[in-house]
Amino acid sequence: MRDPEVVVVGGGNAGYCAAHAAAERGRRVVLLEKAPRADAGGNSYYTLGSTRMVHDGLDDLIEVLEPDERHARTEVPPYSAAEFLDDLERVTGGRGDKELAEAVVEGSRDAVRWLHGLGLRFQLMYDRQAHEQPDGTFVFWGGSHLSNVDGGPGLMAVHEQIAARLGVEVRYDSAVTGLLTEGDAVVGVRIGTEELRAESVVIASGGFQANAQWRQQYLGDGWQHAKVRGTPYNTGDLISAALEIGADRGGDWSTCHSVPWDASYPENESNRALTNRLSRYGYPLGIVVNRRGQRFLDEGADFRNYTYAKYGKVILDQPGSVAFQVFDATSRAMLAAYEYEMPGINPVVADSLEELARAMGVDVDGFVRTVREFNASIDTSRPFDPTIKDGRCASVQPVKSNWAAAIETAPYSAYPVTCGISFTFGGLRGDVDGRVLDRSDVPIPGLLACGETLGGLFSGNYPTGAGLTAGMVIGRRAGALA
Repeated sequence: MRDPEVVVVGGGNAGYCAAHAAAERGRRVVLLEKAPRADAGGNSYYTLGSTRMVHDGLDDLIEVLEPDERHARTEVPPYSAAEFLDDLERVTGGRGDKELAEAVVEGSRDAVRWLHGLGLRFQLMYDRQAHEQPDGTFVFWGGSHLSNVDGGPGLMAVHEQIAARLGVEVRYDSAVTGLLTEGDAVVGVRIGTEELRAESVVIASGGFQANAQWRQQYLGDGWQHAKVRGTPYNTGDLISAALEIGADRGGDWSTCHSVPWDASYPENESNRALTNRLSRYGYPLGIVVNRRGQRFLDEGADFRNYTYAKYGKVILDQPGSVAFQVFDATSRAMLAAYEYEMPGINPVVADSLEELARAMGVDVDGFVRTVREFNASIDTSRPFDPTIKDGRCASVQPVKSNWAAAIETAPYSAYPVTCGISFTFGGLRGDVDGRVLDRSDVPIPGLLACGETLGGLFSGNYPTGAGLTAGMVIGRRAGALA
């Protein structure tokens, strides 16, 4: 084909959204993917597909959902734009780009419907975001209620089908090594010795979480040891290339999305077969201890949707960068099978607290004391209710603010966890249409960015499902402008 009018660098969710939007306008689009075909899909391939969007409840969602007989027994609370914005403001401590947040929130519903119209299928997250009541009713919680069908692999398979239908040319094994410029404008990319010219370049090649040297430099010492959850190809190359031609840094380069991640599975990095099944997000139902047998965080500070992305860092700071999620027989039965019953999982199981501590390799006296003090401090006047922040607290240090239940019924189970890094929050600075800005706050002609490459939306923490949504919204806007 002739030289493209638009080059998209990076074949994840955001990159494909940009490519689709540009192709719908009749633009000639080439999408360049660094990975070989067998490893394509970026970080998006490793996700569950959770997508946070504004909606008015189940009746508003039905048009994009696959049929499910459970819908008749389901309660999905509305999720307003004000709630979405408040969640972003709250979890980031007010450090996020407010204009970018507003654009993502306001565009979330339309972006989901747009992709559904192109062929992406969605479903409610019954196994992850709902609790079944005794009467058989499913009650949803936590703001992020739907995902695409078949998770990350399904998301990327459909994106590829849409791109083929729209005439987007996809090239794999195409690592971009630089940006072509004429004056102040970007006019294409360099792929090894080849030059590919275009009117616009959209960078959607992710953050730098797979670059151990950059992690240590920008996130701090110790981060070089974090486990890379997703693609090993997001090494910040295009962020570096953009900075070299005068782009400005955007967002918080000192923090990232990092989660409790299985510490015992032998292949616990970039595992395409298990994708995100090595996540361990059931900690609000139990307690988490370090090698000293001590608790060190508030497991019930909020729904795990609003804490999991910051607790990886807390675990990284513990002795050996390892911790243990501990449950008794009652709480163990409430854990999501998707995570806690995956093939090859290796929990520690014992019939006494002392035996469990020895098997974990933690301080026995310290652990037993921790559990007994925790159990004795629980406010049993409040009923346990995992569908709301129930206020059932344990008044020890650190406090457990909600969902405190005694660890008292054998057998006891412990799951070793470490820090899994998903993506970095810092990247390039851009506007709400993805136009990359220079250090004088002026857009660089011909250069756009979206997805994890675009910094500014998150800092310190992250609400579940917001990343895919941001990629959809800003990717679509960038593609509409390119």
